[in-house]
Amino acid sequence: MNKRKFIKEYLEPILIAILIALFIRTFVVQAFKIPSSSMEPTLHVGDHILVSKFIYGIKIPFTGQKLGQFRTPKRGDVIVFIFPKDPSKDFIKRVIGVEGDRVDIEGNKVYINGKQIDDPWGYYDRKNEWMRSLGPVGPFERVVVPKEHLFVLGDNRDNSQDSRFWGFVNVNQVRGQAFIIYFSGPGLLNILLPWNWDEIQWGRFGKLIR
Repeated sequence: MNKRKFIKEYLEPILIAILIALFIRTFVVQAFKIPSSSMEPTLHVGDHILVSKFIYGIKIPFTGQKLGQFRTPKRGDVIVFIFPKDPSKDFIKRVIGVEGDRVDIEGNKVYINGKQIDDPWGYYDRKNEWMRSLGPVGPFERVVVPKEHLFVLGDNRDNSQDSRFWGFVNVNQVRGQAFIIYFSGPGLLNILLPWNWDEIQWGRFGKLIR
């Protein structure tokens, strides 16, 4: 087999496949793994999720501009974003307040612009040792979300580092909206080992994230 034929039949399809995969990961959808319990009971440790990267607009690299924005993040969306305090990390939380909202939190109640909102996502466990070690968080009063920012909370309210502790999320730092769990259990490579099969949570496969 000559060099030209080898490149055309083998290397060219591989390069095209790599470019397509990179395009999808950069602009369309990206996979993430949940490392902590801060979003329980919605998301469990070991959940592998897919995040839509185009729903809030496709970012043009190195420009800060967006194309094809379907909508902006809204209350209730579960988003993945660049952690404001450490850009090397990605966090996942739920949007509670958008720009201009005044947020007040009293115990288990969340108020937006003076009105208590329906908050079916919040889970509270006052026995949590992690929260007790941090000391009191609230009452959280009269916090106004700045322009082009979001106020986010973890669903596991007594076990979540979120906007109550480190502030707001810039909308330009949002990677996308989490929408489905495609796998849940040990690392994907570890499923090749039969003794890890009992850790797989089959019932969570294909579960939509709401």
